[in-house]
Amino acid sequence: MVMASGIVSLGAHLLGMPMLARCLFWLNLVIFACLWSLTALRLLRHSKRFFADMVDHRRGPGYFTMVAGSAIVGAQFLLIGGREGAAIVSFAAGCSLWLLLTYAIFASFTIKRDKPNLEEGISGAWLLAVVATQSLSVLGAMLAPRFGPSERLTLNFFSLSMWLWGGMLYIWTMVLIFYRYMFFKLSPRDLTPPYWINMGAMAISTLAGALLVEHSADAPLLRSLLPFLKGFTLFYWAAGTWWLPMLVVLGIWRYLYARFPMRYDPQYWSVVFPIGMYAVATHEMSRVLAIGFLDSIPPLFLYAALAAWVTVTAGLGVDLRRRMRRQSAGAGDGRYPSPPQ
Repeated sequence: MVMASGIVSLGAHLLGMPMLARCLFWLNLVIFACLWSLTALRLLRHSKRFFADMVDHRRGPGYFTMVAGSAIVGAQFLLIGGREGAAIVSFAAGCSLWLLLTYAIFASFTIKRDKPNLEEGISGAWLLAVVATQSLSVLGAMLAPRFGPSERLTLNFFSLSMWLWGGMLYIWTMVLIFYRYMFFKLSPRDLTPPYWINMGAMAISTLAGALLVEHSADAPLLRSLLPFLKGFTLFYWAAGTWWLPMLVVLGIWRYLYARFPMRYDPQYWSVVFPIGMYAVATHEMSRVLAIGFLDSIPPLFLYAALAAWVTVTAGLGVDLRRRMRRQSAGAGDGRYPSPPQ
């Protein structure tokens, strides 16, 4: 939810909608604070389940949203709020969480005795690890010009390293996901919204690459790699673009042909984020690489992301209202079950 709201806000800022960008920025800060409060409360009250989910193959990768969400909020602080100090704090928090979660989750997956098979264990949510990695590359590249030569060199090297590692992690993970697509039965229930991260992970990789190209004039290391940076930025964008029609076709199959019910699910936020990120990434890549004929694409995808954001937000409101009515009715007759402990 934070990632989706944040990227729509940043897209609005870059494409000349300052009022919308600022409103979503302040709303996102409230959402961010609420979610962290609820996460801390869950950690305190249900710590056993909290850590069990972290080492679960299906749920564990979802914890990487903590990293990506922190980085997105940091970018909002920097570009929209003008709060460089808050952006630096967000960056430091994101790096700490990334280090902790990366090795805690993947080491646990490696050594645990009971593991699911590939069909049950892999999903698009695994690519959140890529998104988290690239989000730190993006924020690091955005912060680099605001420091002196020594710190700038360090941040650019860090951003480059994270960009390269994120690309390698995508290749590893995408091989497994594509294999799952092609050689295992895929039911409408299996085709969950996080599979849109197939495209979103490539979009944020494109954005990170475009920022590295933009800052290469101030960094000798980046300047020496400029053809490589440009080539792989285009490679990432092309890969992400390939996924768009495929995801639309699979969505049509899921909801129209297979008639899978469309009810609110928190996972639908993982559809909003890739659409918004594709708009921002295409805008920045076309600007940095001077590909002017792509300029009509970002506004279309930003409006699509905004429409998706409004739709999912409305779904959340309806779902909360329904739950409150059920709880109120159940409290009166004693039938409403208490939540599991």
